[in-house]
Amino acid sequence: MAPGRARHIPGRADDAVGPSALPDDLSWTVPHAMSTSEVQVMVGEFASTSRRLQRAGFSGVEFSCGHGHLIHQFLSPWSNHRNDRYGGCLEARLTLVHELVDAVRAACGRDWIVGLKVPGADGVPGSIDPAMALDIVSHLATRGDIDYFCPVQGSHARSLEAHMPDMSYPLLPYAAMTRTIKQTVPQASVMVTGRVNDPGQAERLLVDGTADLVMLGRSLLADPAWLLKAGSGREADIRTCLSCNTCWGVINERRPIECVTNPRVGLPDEVDWRPARAASRRRVVVVGAGVAGLETASVAAARGHDVTVFGASDQVGGKLRLHAALPGSDSLGNLYANQYPDALKAGVRFELGVRATVSDILACRPDAVVLATGSRMAWPSTLPGQWQQDGLVPDLRDSVASILDFKGADPGCVVIFDQDHTRGTYAAAELFRRHFARVVLVTPREMIAKDEPTVVRQRIYQRIYERRIDIVLLSELCPQSALEQGRVAFRNVYNGDRGEVANVSLLTYSGARVPNDAMLAPLSAAGVECHQVGDCYAPRGMLAATREGHRLANAL
Repeated sequence: MAPGRARHIPGRADDAVGPSALPDDLSWTVPHAMSTSEVQVMVGEFASTSRRLQRAGFSGVEFSCGHGHLIHQFLSPWSNHRNDRYGGCLEARLTLVHELVDAVRAACGRDWIVGLKVPGADGVPGSIDPAMALDIVSHLATRGDIDYFCPVQGSHARSLEAHMPDMSYPLLPYAAMTRTIKQTVPQASVMVTGRVNDPGQAERLLVDGTADLVMLGRSLLADPAWLLKAGSGREADIRTCLSCNTCWGVINERRPIECVTNPRVGLPDEVDWRPARAASRRRVVVVGAGVAGLETASVAAARGHDVTVFGASDQVGGKLRLHAALPGSDSLGNLYANQYPDALKAGVRFELGVRATVSDILACRPDAVVLATGSRMAWPSTLPGQWQQDGLVPDLRDSVASILDFKGADPGCVVIFDQDHTRGTYAAAELFRRHFARVVLVTPREMIAKDEPTVVRQRIYQRIYERRIDIVLLSELCPQSALEQGRVAFRNVYNGDRGEVANVSLLTYSGARVPNDAMLAPLSAAGVECHQVGDCYAPRGMLAATREGHRLANAL
Protein backbone atom coordinates (compact mmCIF):
# COMPACT_ATOMS: atom_id res chain seq x y z
CA MET A 1 0.00 0.00 0.00
CA ALA A 2 1.32 3.43 -0.98
CA PRO A 3 -0.84 6.20 0.51
CA GLY A 4 0.11 8.90 -1.99
CA ARG A 5 -1.41 12.19 -0.84
CA ALA A 6 -3.67 10.40 1.63
CA ARG A 7 -3.39 10.75 5.40
CA HIS A 8 -5.92 9.78 8.06
CA ILE A 9 -4.27 10.96 11.25
CA PRO A 10 -4.01 14.63 12.32
CA GLY A 11 -1.57 16.83 10.45
CA ARG A 12 -0.27 16.91 6.91
CA ALA A 13 2.19 14.58 5.23
CA ASP A 14 5.55 16.22 4.47
CA ASP A 15 6.66 13.57 1.95
CA ALA A 16 3.40 12.96 0.08
CA VAL A 17 3.42 12.20 -3.63
CA GLY A 18 0.54 11.85 -6.05
CA PRO A 19 -0.53 11.99 -9.66
CA SER A 20 -1.34 15.72 -9.41
CA ALA A 21 -0.74 18.60 -7.01
CA LEU A 22 -4.26 18.49 -5.62
CA PRO A 23 -5.14 18.50 -1.90
CA ASP A 24 -6.09 15.37 -0.04
CA ASP A 25 -9.79 15.45 0.78
CA LEU A 26 -9.19 14.82 4.50
CA SER A 27 -5.86 16.30 5.54
CA TRP A 28 -5.57 18.89 2.74
CA THR A 29 -2.05 17.65 2.13
CA VAL A 30 -0.90 18.81 -1.31
CA PRO A 31 1.48 16.16 -2.70
CA HIS A 32 4.41 16.44 -5.02
CA ALA A 33 3.11 15.65 -8.52
CA MET A 34 5.18 12.69 -9.67
CA SER A 35 7.04 13.07 -12.95
CA THR A 36 6.75 10.44 -15.65
CA SER A 37 10.20 9.09 -14.75
CA GLU A 38 9.32 8.97 -11.03
CA VAL A 39 6.25 6.87 -11.82
CA GLN A 40 8.42 4.48 -13.81
CA VAL A 41 10.91 4.21 -10.93
CA MET A 42 8.01 3.40 -8.59
CA VAL A 43 6.81 0.64 -10.93
CA GLY A 44 10.29 -0.88 -10.88
CA GLU A 45 10.40 -0.73 -7.08
CA PHE A 46 7.06 -2.54 -6.82
CA ALA A 47 8.37 -5.25 -9.16
CA SER A 48 11.64 -5.71 -7.26
CA THR A 49 9.76 -5.86 -3.97
CA SER A 50 7.48 -8.55 -5.42
CA ARG A 51 10.53 -10.54 -6.43
CA ARG A 52 11.95 -10.32 -2.90
CA LEU A 53 8.64 -11.56 -1.51
CA GLN A 54 8.73 -14.45 -3.95
CA ARG A 55 12.23 -15.41 -2.85
CA ALA A 56 11.08 -15.21 0.76
CA GLY A 57 8.44 -17.88 0.12
CA PHE A 58 5.26 -15.89 -0.48
CA SER A 59 2.79 -17.09 -3.12
CA GLY A 60 1.79 -13.75 -4.57
CA VAL A 61 1.05 -10.09 -4.02
CA GLU A 62 -2.03 -7.90 -3.97
CA PHE A 63 -1.88 -4.27 -5.07
CA SER A 64 -4.29 -1.86 -3.46
CA CYS A 65 -5.82 0.11 -6.34
CA GLY A 66 -8.71 1.16 -4.11
CA HIS A 67 -9.36 2.76 -0.71
CA GLY A 68 -8.01 6.10 -1.93
CA HIS A 69 -4.39 4.93 -2.00
CA LEU A 70 -1.87 6.08 -4.57
CA ILE A 71 -2.90 3.82 -7.48
CA HIS A 72 -6.55 4.70 -6.82
CA GLN A 73 -5.53 8.37 -7.11
CA PHE A 74 -4.17 7.64 -10.61
CA LEU A 75 -7.41 5.86 -11.60
CA SER A 76 -9.75 8.62 -10.40
CA PRO A 77 -10.56 11.60 -12.64
CA TRP A 78 -11.06 13.59 -9.42
CA SER A 79 -7.43 13.28 -8.33
CA ASN A 80 -5.64 12.68 -11.66
CA HIS A 81 -5.29 15.80 -13.81
CA ARG A 82 -2.17 14.68 -15.65
CA ASN A 83 -1.47 15.32 -19.33
CA ASP A 84 1.15 12.60 -19.88
CA ARG A 85 0.43 8.97 -20.69
CA TYR A 86 -0.81 8.31 -17.13
CA GLY A 87 -3.66 10.82 -17.30
CA GLY A 88 -6.70 11.69 -19.40
CA CYS A 89 -9.32 9.12 -20.42
CA LEU A 90 -9.92 5.94 -18.43
CA GLU A 91 -7.68 3.86 -20.69
CA ALA A 92 -4.82 6.29 -20.08
CA ARG A 93 -5.42 6.40 -16.33
CA LEU A 94 -5.16 2.59 -16.33
CA THR A 95 -1.66 2.75 -17.85
CA LEU A 96 0.00 2.64 -14.44
CA VAL A 97 -1.80 -0.62 -13.56
CA HIS A 98 -0.89 -2.18 -16.91
CA GLU A 99 2.79 -1.29 -16.51
CA LEU A 100 2.78 -2.48 -12.91
CA VAL A 101 1.34 -5.90 -13.78
CA ASP A 102 3.74 -6.26 -16.74
CA ALA A 103 6.75 -5.44 -14.55
CA VAL A 104 5.71 -7.88 -11.84
CA ARG A 105 5.07 -10.64 -14.34
CA ALA A 106 8.49 -10.04 -15.88
CA ALA A 107 10.12 -10.26 -12.46
CA CYS A 108 8.11 -13.12 -10.95
CA GLY A 109 6.58 -15.16 -13.77
CA ARG A 110 3.04 -16.33 -14.51
CA ASP A 111 2.78 -18.70 -11.54
CA TRP A 112 3.12 -15.78 -9.10
CA ILE A 113 -0.31 -14.64 -7.89
CA VAL A 114 -1.19 -11.04 -8.74
CA GLY A 115 -4.43 -9.68 -7.31
CA LEU A 116 -5.89 -6.20 -7.34
CA LYS A 117 -8.11 -4.40 -4.92
CA VAL A 118 -10.19 -2.17 -7.18
CA PRO A 119 -12.51 0.71 -6.32
CA GLY A 120 -16.11 -0.46 -6.47
CA ALA A 121 -17.46 2.99 -5.67
CA ASP A 122 -15.41 5.49 -3.73
CA GLY A 123 -18.14 7.87 -2.56
CA VAL A 124 -16.40 11.00 -3.88
CA PRO A 125 -18.43 13.19 -6.29
CA GLY A 126 -16.72 13.32 -9.66
CA SER A 127 -14.54 10.32 -8.91
CA ILE A 128 -15.28 6.60 -9.39
CA ASP A 129 -18.94 5.55 -9.34
CA PRO A 130 -20.34 2.01 -9.82
CA ALA A 131 -20.47 2.39 -13.60
CA MET A 132 -16.83 3.44 -13.83
CA ALA A 133 -15.88 0.65 -11.43
CA LEU A 134 -17.39 -1.84 -13.87
CA ASP A 135 -15.46 -0.26 -16.72
CA ILE A 136 -12.21 -0.54 -14.76
CA VAL A 137 -12.66 -4.26 -14.09
CA SER A 138 -13.84 -4.88 -17.67
CA HIS A 139 -10.75 -3.21 -19.14
CA LEU A 140 -8.32 -4.93 -16.78
CA ALA A 141 -9.94 -8.37 -17.11
CA THR A 142 -9.16 -8.44 -20.83
CA ARG A 143 -5.47 -8.84 -19.92
CA GLY A 144 -6.04 -12.38 -18.71
CA ASP A 145 -3.07 -12.30 -16.33
CA ILE A 146 -4.63 -10.73 -13.26
CA ASP A 147 -5.59 -13.57 -10.95
CA TYR A 148 -8.41 -11.86 -9.07
CA PHE A 149 -10.18 -8.57 -8.45
CA CYS A 150 -11.43 -7.53 -5.02
CA PRO A 151 -13.90 -4.58 -5.19
CA VAL A 152 -13.85 -2.22 -2.20
CA GLN A 153 -15.44 1.07 -1.31
CA GLY A 154 -14.46 4.38 0.22
CA SER A 155 -11.59 6.78 -0.29
CA HIS A 156 -9.44 9.20 1.70
CA ALA A 157 -12.37 11.59 1.98
CA ARG A 158 -15.62 11.73 3.91
CA SER A 159 -16.18 8.21 2.58
CA LEU A 160 -13.12 6.85 4.43
CA GLU A 161 -15.37 5.03 6.89
CA ALA A 162 -16.81 2.94 4.03
CA HIS A 163 -13.51 1.13 3.47
CA MET A 164 -13.74 -0.44 6.95
CA PRO A 165 -17.47 -1.05 7.51
CA ASP A 166 -18.03 -0.97 11.25
CA MET A 167 -20.66 -2.58 13.44
CA SER A 168 -23.31 -0.08 12.36
CA TYR A 169 -23.16 -1.46 8.81
CA PRO A 170 -25.13 -4.57 7.84
CA LEU A 171 -23.21 -7.78 7.35
CA LEU A 172 -21.74 -8.28 3.86
CA PRO A 173 -22.14 -4.63 2.79
CA TYR A 174 -20.06 -5.14 -0.39
CA ALA A 175 -21.82 -8.32 -1.53
CA ALA A 176 -24.33 -6.70 -3.90
CA MET A 177 -21.65 -4.59 -5.57
CA THR A 178 -19.37 -7.62 -5.93
CA ARG A 179 -22.20 -9.73 -7.38
CA THR A 180 -22.91 -7.07 -10.03
CA ILE A 181 -19.27 -6.99 -11.10
CA LYS A 182 -19.06 -10.78 -11.26
CA GLN A 183 -22.24 -11.05 -13.33
CA THR A 184 -21.17 -8.25 -15.66
CA VAL A 185 -17.57 -9.45 -16.10
CA PRO A 186 -17.96 -13.24 -15.73
CA GLN A 187 -14.46 -13.98 -17.06
CA ALA A 188 -12.91 -12.19 -14.07
CA SER A 189 -12.17 -14.03 -10.83
CA VAL A 190 -13.80 -11.84 -8.19
CA MET A 191 -13.21 -11.80 -4.46
CA VAL A 192 -15.72 -10.51 -1.89
CA THR A 193 -14.70 -8.86 1.36
CA GLY A 194 -16.29 -6.84 4.17
CA ARG A 195 -17.92 -8.17 7.37
CA VAL A 196 -17.80 -11.85 6.42
CA ASN A 197 -18.11 -13.17 9.95
CA ASP A 198 -18.86 -16.87 9.76
CA PRO A 199 -18.23 -19.84 7.45
CA GLY A 200 -21.91 -20.14 6.54
CA GLN A 201 -21.90 -16.64 5.10
CA ALA A 202 -18.71 -17.34 3.18
CA GLU A 203 -20.09 -20.56 1.72
CA ARG A 204 -23.31 -18.89 0.56
CA LEU A 205 -21.37 -16.15 -1.23
CA LEU A 206 -19.52 -18.81 -3.22
CA VAL A 207 -22.55 -21.00 -3.92
CA ASP A 208 -24.86 -18.20 -5.07
CA GLY A 209 -22.32 -16.84 -7.54
CA THR A 210 -21.57 -13.59 -5.73
CA ALA A 211 -17.85 -14.26 -5.93
CA ASP A 212 -15.19 -16.85 -6.67
CA LEU A 213 -13.20 -16.20 -3.51
CA VAL A 214 -13.79 -14.77 -0.03
CA MET A 215 -11.31 -12.46 1.66
CA LEU A 216 -11.02 -12.38 5.44
CA GLY A 217 -9.22 -9.54 7.18
CA ARG A 218 -10.45 -8.46 10.59
CA SER A 219 -12.09 -11.86 11.10
CA LEU A 220 -8.63 -13.47 11.07
CA LEU A 221 -7.40 -10.95 13.63
CA ALA A 222 -10.28 -11.85 15.90
CA ASP A 223 -9.64 -15.56 15.43
CA PRO A 224 -6.60 -16.67 13.41
CA ALA A 225 -7.91 -20.26 13.65
CA TRP A 226 -11.09 -19.25 11.76
CA LEU A 227 -10.33 -21.49 8.78
CA LEU A 228 -9.02 -24.33 10.93
CA LYS A 229 -12.17 -24.34 13.02
CA ALA A 230 -14.43 -24.03 9.97
CA GLY A 231 -12.71 -26.98 8.31
CA SER A 232 -12.97 -29.21 11.37
CA GLY A 233 -16.62 -28.63 12.25
CA ARG A 234 -15.86 -26.22 15.10
CA GLU A 235 -17.70 -23.18 13.76
CA ALA A 236 -19.28 -22.59 17.18
CA ASP A 237 -15.81 -22.03 18.65
CA ILE A 238 -14.95 -19.18 16.29
CA ARG A 239 -14.48 -15.86 18.08
CA THR A 240 -16.42 -13.41 15.97
CA CYS A 241 -15.06 -10.04 14.85
CA LEU A 242 -16.95 -7.14 16.44
CA SER A 243 -16.25 -4.73 13.55
CA CYS A 244 -15.29 -2.22 16.25
CA ASN A 245 -12.25 -1.09 14.19
CA THR A 246 -10.03 -0.95 17.25
CA CYS A 247 -7.34 -2.63 15.13
CA TRP A 248 -7.48 0.19 12.59
CA GLY A 249 -7.27 2.78 15.34
CA VAL A 250 -4.17 1.40 17.04
CA ILE A 251 -2.12 0.87 13.89
CA ASN A 252 -2.88 4.41 12.76
CA GLU A 253 -1.52 5.61 16.08
CA ARG A 254 1.70 3.79 15.09
CA ARG A 255 1.15 1.17 17.80
CA PRO A 256 1.42 -2.63 17.41
CA ILE A 257 -1.85 -4.09 16.22
CA GLU A 258 -4.30 -5.25 18.89
CA CYS A 259 -7.75 -6.82 18.91
CA VAL A 260 -10.48 -6.67 21.54
CA THR A 261 -11.59 -10.23 20.80
CA ASN A 262 -8.12 -11.75 20.49
CA PRO A 263 -5.71 -10.62 23.25
CA ARG A 264 -2.94 -12.73 21.69
CA VAL A 265 -2.95 -11.16 18.23
CA GLY A 266 0.54 -11.17 16.73
CA LEU A 267 2.02 -13.66 19.19
CA PRO A 268 3.68 -16.80 17.75
CA ASP A 269 1.21 -19.14 19.48
CA GLU A 270 -2.03 -17.28 18.73
CA VAL A 271 -3.50 -19.79 16.24
CA ASP A 272 -5.91 -22.07 18.13
CA TRP A 273 -4.12 -21.17 21.34
CA ARG A 274 -4.58 -23.29 24.46
CA PRO A 275 -3.45 -22.01 27.87
CA ALA A 276 -0.71 -23.83 29.72
CA ARG A 277 -1.78 -25.72 32.81
CA ALA A 278 -0.96 -24.00 36.07
CA ALA A 279 1.69 -25.52 38.33
CA SER A 280 -0.85 -25.82 41.13
CA ARG A 281 -4.62 -25.55 41.34
CA ARG A 282 -5.94 -22.47 43.12
CA ARG A 283 -9.37 -21.26 44.21
CA VAL A 284 -10.06 -18.05 42.29
CA VAL A 285 -13.05 -15.81 42.83
CA VAL A 286 -13.88 -13.30 40.11
CA VAL A 287 -16.26 -10.51 41.10
CA GLY A 288 -17.95 -9.15 38.00
CA ALA A 289 -19.30 -10.92 34.92
CA GLY A 290 -18.40 -8.27 32.34
CA VAL A 291 -15.88 -8.87 29.60
CA ALA A 292 -12.84 -8.39 31.86
CA GLY A 293 -14.18 -10.85 34.41
CA LEU A 294 -15.26 -13.37 31.77
CA GLU A 295 -11.86 -13.32 30.06
CA THR A 296 -10.09 -13.81 33.38
CA ALA A 297 -12.39 -16.60 34.50
CA SER A 298 -12.36 -18.50 31.22
CA VAL A 299 -8.57 -18.59 30.86
CA ALA A 300 -7.92 -19.21 34.56
CA ALA A 301 -10.30 -22.18 34.58
CA ALA A 302 -8.77 -23.55 31.37
CA ARG A 303 -5.42 -23.48 33.18
CA GLY A 304 -6.87 -25.79 35.84
CA HIS A 305 -7.94 -23.35 38.56
CA ASP A 306 -11.18 -23.68 40.51
CA VAL A 307 -13.02 -20.51 39.44
CA THR A 308 -16.22 -18.93 40.73
CA VAL A 309 -17.71 -15.80 39.19
CA PHE A 310 -20.13 -13.54 41.03
CA GLY A 311 -22.28 -11.32 38.81
CA ALA A 312 -24.71 -8.73 40.17
CA SER A 313 -26.93 -9.10 37.07
CA ASP A 314 -28.67 -12.33 36.12
CA GLN A 315 -26.94 -12.06 32.72
CA VAL A 316 -23.29 -11.86 31.74
CA GLY A 317 -21.76 -8.99 29.80
CA GLY A 318 -21.78 -6.18 32.34
CA LYS A 319 -22.13 -2.64 30.99
CA LEU A 320 -21.28 -3.85 27.50
CA ARG A 321 -24.66 -5.59 27.38
CA LEU A 322 -26.33 -2.19 27.74
CA HIS A 323 -24.16 -0.74 24.97
CA ALA A 324 -24.92 -3.69 22.69
CA ALA A 325 -28.64 -2.85 22.94
CA LEU A 326 -28.05 0.58 21.38
CA PRO A 327 -28.48 1.37 17.67
CA GLY A 328 -25.65 0.10 15.48
CA SER A 329 -23.99 -1.71 18.36
CA ASP A 330 -25.47 -5.21 18.46
CA SER A 331 -22.28 -6.98 17.32
CA LEU A 332 -20.66 -6.01 20.64
CA GLY A 333 -22.72 -8.83 22.12
CA ASN A 334 -20.54 -11.29 20.19
CA LEU A 335 -17.74 -10.67 22.66
CA TYR A 336 -19.42 -11.97 25.79
CA ALA A 337 -21.44 -14.45 23.71
CA ASN A 338 -18.10 -16.07 22.83
CA GLN A 339 -16.54 -15.72 26.28
CA TYR A 340 -19.42 -17.21 28.29
CA PRO A 341 -19.54 -20.65 26.56
CA ASP A 342 -15.74 -20.84 26.76
CA ALA A 343 -15.95 -20.21 30.50
CA LEU A 344 -18.67 -22.83 31.00
CA LYS A 345 -16.70 -25.36 28.96
CA ALA A 346 -13.65 -24.68 31.12
CA GLY A 347 -15.65 -25.43 34.28
CA VAL A 348 -16.32 -21.92 35.66
CA ARG A 349 -19.13 -21.76 38.23
CA PHE A 350 -21.38 -18.72 37.91
CA GLU A 351 -23.32 -17.10 40.72
CA LEU A 352 -25.42 -14.65 38.72
CA GLY A 353 -27.93 -12.23 40.17
CA VAL A 354 -25.79 -12.07 43.31
CA ARG A 355 -24.32 -8.78 44.48
CA ALA A 356 -21.48 -10.39 46.38
CA THR A 357 -20.36 -9.02 49.72
CA VAL A 358 -16.93 -9.32 51.28
CA SER A 359 -18.36 -12.07 53.49
CA ASP A 360 -19.62 -13.97 50.44
CA ILE A 361 -16.19 -13.83 48.88
CA LEU A 362 -14.33 -14.85 52.04
CA ALA A 363 -16.74 -17.76 52.49
CA CYS A 364 -15.30 -19.24 49.28
CA ARG A 365 -11.86 -19.38 50.98
CA PRO A 366 -10.17 -17.98 47.86
CA ASP A 367 -6.48 -18.11 47.13
CA ALA A 368 -6.95 -15.10 44.88
CA VAL A 369 -9.73 -12.61 44.18
CA VAL A 370 -10.08 -10.71 40.93
CA LEU A 371 -12.12 -7.53 41.09
CA ALA A 372 -13.71 -6.93 37.69
CA THR A 373 -16.48 -4.76 39.07
CA GLY A 374 -16.27 -2.04 36.44
CA SER A 375 -16.85 1.64 37.03
CA ARG A 376 -19.57 4.22 37.53
CA MET A 377 -20.04 7.67 36.08
CA ALA A 378 -18.83 10.49 38.28
CA TRP A 379 -20.92 13.61 38.70
CA PRO A 380 -19.43 16.35 36.46
CA SER A 381 -17.62 18.91 38.59
CA THR A 382 -19.01 21.73 36.46
CA LEU A 383 -22.63 20.90 37.30
CA PRO A 384 -24.33 22.06 40.53
CA GLY A 385 -24.31 19.42 43.22
CA GLN A 386 -27.91 20.31 44.03
CA TRP A 387 -29.03 18.86 40.71
CA GLN A 388 -27.59 15.52 41.76
CA GLN A 389 -29.09 15.69 45.24
CA ASP A 390 -32.52 16.47 43.81
CA GLY A 391 -32.25 13.57 41.35
CA LEU A 392 -32.91 15.86 38.41
CA VAL A 393 -30.06 14.65 36.17
CA PRO A 394 -29.45 10.90 35.81
CA ASP A 395 -26.28 9.58 34.17
CA LEU A 396 -26.40 8.28 30.63
CA ARG A 397 -26.40 4.61 31.61
CA ASP A 398 -29.48 5.00 33.82
CA SER A 399 -31.15 7.12 31.15
CA VAL A 400 -30.54 4.51 28.46
CA ALA A 401 -31.82 1.70 30.68
CA SER A 402 -35.06 3.60 31.26
CA ILE A 403 -35.56 4.39 27.56
CA LEU A 404 -34.79 0.95 26.09
CA ASP A 405 -38.26 -0.32 27.01
CA PHE A 406 -39.99 2.94 26.02
CA LYS A 407 -42.29 2.33 23.06
CA GLY A 408 -43.84 5.75 22.59
CA ALA A 409 -42.85 9.20 21.35
CA ASP A 410 -42.12 12.32 23.37
CA PRO A 411 -42.50 15.80 21.83
CA GLY A 412 -39.75 17.12 24.09
CA CYS A 413 -35.98 17.33 23.87
CA VAL A 414 -33.10 15.32 25.36
CA VAL A 415 -29.91 17.19 26.26
CA ILE A 416 -26.74 15.11 26.69
CA PHE A 417 -23.79 16.79 28.39
CA ASP A 418 -20.92 14.97 26.69
CA GLN A 419 -17.57 14.73 28.48
CA ASP A 420 -17.00 11.18 27.26
CA HIS A 421 -16.47 11.35 23.48
CA THR A 422 -16.66 7.61 22.80
CA ARG A 423 -19.07 5.78 20.55
CA GLY A 424 -21.50 4.66 23.25
CA THR A 425 -22.57 8.24 23.94
CA TYR A 426 -23.55 8.81 20.31
CA ALA A 427 -25.31 5.47 19.98
CA ALA A 428 -27.36 6.56 23.01
CA ALA A 429 -28.13 9.84 21.25
CA GLU A 430 -29.50 7.82 18.33
CA LEU A 431 -31.68 5.82 20.70
CA PHE A 432 -33.12 8.99 22.21
CA ARG A 433 -33.75 10.45 18.75
CA ARG A 434 -35.99 7.51 17.94
CA HIS A 435 -38.36 8.57 20.71
CA PHE A 436 -37.88 12.30 21.25
CA ALA A 437 -38.54 15.20 18.90
CA ARG A 438 -35.09 16.63 19.43
CA VAL A 439 -31.69 15.60 20.84
CA VAL A 440 -28.94 18.10 21.64
CA LEU A 441 -25.32 17.21 22.44
CA VAL A 442 -23.46 19.82 24.50
CA THR A 443 -19.71 19.42 24.95
CA PRO A 444 -16.90 21.64 26.29
CA ARG A 445 -14.58 20.25 23.59
CA GLU A 446 -14.10 21.62 20.08
CA MET A 447 -15.54 18.49 18.40
CA ILE A 448 -17.50 15.37 19.25
CA ALA A 449 -16.14 11.80 19.16
CA LYS A 450 -12.66 13.19 19.67
CA ASP A 451 -11.44 10.00 21.37
CA GLU A 452 -12.42 7.74 18.47
CA PRO A 453 -10.18 6.97 15.46
CA THR A 454 -11.02 8.78 12.24
CA VAL A 455 -12.70 5.84 10.54
CA VAL A 456 -15.05 5.42 13.53
CA ARG A 457 -15.56 9.14 14.07
CA GLN A 458 -16.61 9.67 10.45
CA ARG A 459 -19.34 7.07 10.75
CA ILE A 460 -20.53 8.69 14.00
CA TYR A 461 -20.71 12.09 12.29
CA GLN A 462 -22.65 10.61 9.40
CA ARG A 463 -25.25 8.98 11.64
CA ILE A 464 -25.55 11.97 13.98
CA TYR A 465 -26.11 14.47 11.18
CA GLU A 466 -28.43 12.20 9.20
CA ARG A 467 -30.63 11.97 12.27
CA ARG A 468 -30.60 15.75 12.74
CA ILE A 469 -29.09 15.57 16.22
CA ASP A 470 -27.91 19.03 17.22
CA ILE A 471 -24.37 19.70 18.47
CA VAL A 472 -23.29 22.59 20.67
CA LEU A 473 -19.49 22.79 20.89
CA LEU A 474 -17.14 24.49 23.36
CA SER A 475 -19.94 24.98 25.88
CA GLU A 476 -20.68 24.19 29.52
CA LEU A 477 -24.10 23.95 31.12
CA CYS A 478 -25.16 26.94 33.23
CA PRO A 479 -26.18 26.50 36.86
CA GLN A 480 -28.93 29.02 36.20
CA SER A 481 -30.82 26.52 34.01
CA ALA A 482 -34.48 26.26 34.96
CA LEU A 483 -34.71 22.47 34.88
CA GLU A 484 -38.15 22.36 36.51
CA GLN A 485 -39.48 24.46 33.62
CA GLY A 486 -37.72 22.33 31.03
CA ARG A 487 -35.06 24.89 30.11
CA VAL A 488 -31.34 24.15 29.97
CA ALA A 489 -28.90 27.04 29.52
CA PHE A 490 -25.34 26.76 28.22
CA ARG A 491 -22.46 29.19 27.73
CA ASN A 492 -19.39 29.26 25.52
CA VAL A 493 -16.22 28.36 27.41
CA TYR A 494 -14.26 31.20 25.80
CA ASN A 495 -16.51 34.23 25.40
CA GLY A 496 -19.35 33.38 27.77
CA ASP A 497 -22.07 33.78 25.14
CA ARG A 498 -25.20 32.04 26.32
CA GLY A 499 -27.89 29.97 24.67
CA GLU A 500 -30.82 27.90 25.84
CA VAL A 501 -32.61 24.69 24.96
CA ALA A 502 -36.33 24.71 25.73
CA ASN A 503 -38.91 21.98 26.17
CA VAL A 504 -36.34 19.63 27.72
CA SER A 505 -37.81 16.32 28.86
CA LEU A 506 -34.50 14.79 29.92
CA LEU A 507 -31.08 16.16 30.83
CA THR A 508 -28.40 13.49 31.19
CA TYR A 509 -24.61 13.36 31.30
CA SER A 510 -21.87 11.12 29.95
CA GLY A 511 -18.51 11.78 31.50
CA ALA A 512 -15.59 10.58 33.53
CA ARG A 513 -15.87 7.28 35.36
CA VAL A 514 -14.47 6.11 38.67
CA PRO A 515 -13.60 2.50 39.57
CA ASN A 516 -15.98 0.39 41.64
CA ASP A 517 -13.17 -0.75 43.93
CA ALA A 518 -14.77 -0.49 47.38
CA MET A 519 -14.01 -4.17 48.08
CA LEU A 520 -10.28 -3.81 47.57
CA ALA A 521 -9.42 -2.39 51.00
CA PRO A 522 -11.42 -4.84 53.19
CA LEU A 523 -10.29 -7.88 51.18
CA SER A 524 -6.67 -6.78 51.33
CA ALA A 525 -7.03 -6.16 55.07
CA ALA A 526 -8.30 -9.73 55.42
CA GLY A 527 -5.06 -10.96 53.88
CA VAL A 528 -6.57 -11.96 50.54
CA GLU A 529 -4.51 -11.73 47.36
CA CYS A 530 -6.43 -9.18 45.27
CA HIS A 531 -6.17 -8.12 41.65
CA GLN A 532 -8.03 -5.48 39.64
CA VAL A 533 -8.76 -5.70 35.93
CA GLY A 534 -10.56 -3.54 33.40
CA ASP A 535 -12.41 -0.46 34.59
CA CYS A 536 -12.00 -1.52 38.20
CA TYR A 537 -8.28 -0.85 37.80
CA ALA A 538 -8.73 2.32 35.71
CA PRO A 539 -11.71 3.25 33.51
CA ARG A 540 -10.88 2.68 29.83
CA GLY A 541 -12.40 0.53 27.10
CA MET A 542 -12.97 -3.03 25.90
CA LEU A 543 -9.42 -3.49 24.65
CA ALA A 544 -7.89 -2.92 28.08
CA ALA A 545 -10.54 -5.12 29.71
CA THR A 546 -9.88 -8.26 27.65
CA ARG A 547 -6.12 -7.69 27.50
CA GLU A 548 -5.75 -7.35 31.27
CA GLY A 549 -8.08 -10.22 32.07
CA HIS A 550 -6.15 -12.47 29.70
CA ARG A 551 -2.74 -11.51 31.07
CA LEU A 552 -3.78 -11.86 34.68
CA ALA A 553 -5.33 -15.28 34.13
CA ASN A 554 -2.10 -16.53 32.59
CA ALA A 555 -0.14 -15.22 35.56
CA LEU A 556 -2.32 -16.67 38.34
